[in-house]
Amino acid sequence: MKQIFESARIRFVEPSELLVKDYLAMINDFENVGRLIGREDEPVTEEMEIRWVRKKLEEKAVLFSMLDKKSGEFIGNAELMDIYNDEGELGISITAANQNQGFGTEAILAVVEYGMDRLGLKRIILKVFPDNARAIHVYEKCGFEEYACTEKDLFMAITR
Repeated sequence: MKQIFESARIRFVEPSELLVKDYLAMINDFENVGRLIGREDEPVTEEMEIRWVRKKLEEKAVLFSMLDKKSGEFIGNAELMDIYNDEGELGISITAANQNQGFGTEAILAVVEYGMDRLGLKRIILKVFPDNARAIHVYEKCGFEEYACTEKDLFMAITR
């Protein structure tokens, strides 16, 4: 797998069909991951996930699969989406087994730095469910601030 960049404990690599089983285990974990990123209760199949990986690679999406540098274990995915001019939207998911270990904070800070330093973004936004207190705490710790809220979504941004 081609490494794009790294942080202290994480290797950020291109998405890969070699990780499809890991992706499926994460995305189909409805309770710990799927529901928090807006997935429906319908499981994702291997064929669907392979098509997703191929599409992301074809689009040259700013999508990173994250691997623990020490163990090589899959941690999750992070993406900068809908990049337009100097703004992009952050999306991140961490496997249940790797939550509460600081990987989310490290990944967010690294992807924000990548987006701003290497892609020239001046603002990165995200949306999160208002009842996802743990994620909101991490985003605030990383410098994101709330700028809007609806019943369904809380919108946050970090600006340089």
